[in-house]
Amino acid sequence: MGNLRSFRLAAGNFFRLYESSASTSLRFTRNSDLKRLNGFCTKPQESPKDPTSTYSHRVPLHKPTDWEKKILIWSGRFKSKDQIPEAISFDMLDSAKNKLRVKISYIMIALTVLGCIVMVIEGKKAAKKNVSLTNLNLEKKAHLREEAAMKAKTE
Repeated sequence: MGNLRSFRLAAGNFFRLYESSASTSLRFTRNSDLKRLNGFCTKPQESPKDPTSTYSHRVPLHKPTDWEKKILIWSGRFKSKDQIPEAISFDMLDSAKNKLRVKISYIMIALTVLGCIVMVIEGKKAAKKNVSLTNLNLEKKAHLREEAAMKAKTE
């Protein structure tokens, strides 16, 4: 039993060591290249640029289309097209789309409930008139039989 436990500990230590060495060899930096990390670089390396000049903390902006402007207005983010800036962030557009999706789903829920109520009312009206699908089918079959009998007499 103790031998199995020591084997498990040794195997665990081996895999932890393997994972840490594998993850450091696969880790990339902003100015590095996959070929350079794997040692397959055939070109001479250029001097690395200043990382602050290549990487900025600015949020990427997006110029909204007319449809996206309508979405921003419908979601309540802006009051009119004149208030929408020239460029907006993707997060703002995503939140506006999500808000609009929620509004549409609420409208669909309300329409579904309203449709159910209307169908219940129509069904109760039909029950008062003693109109049922079975009665309608029996009347239709009787009418078709009469037409078939009339055709048979004329021929």
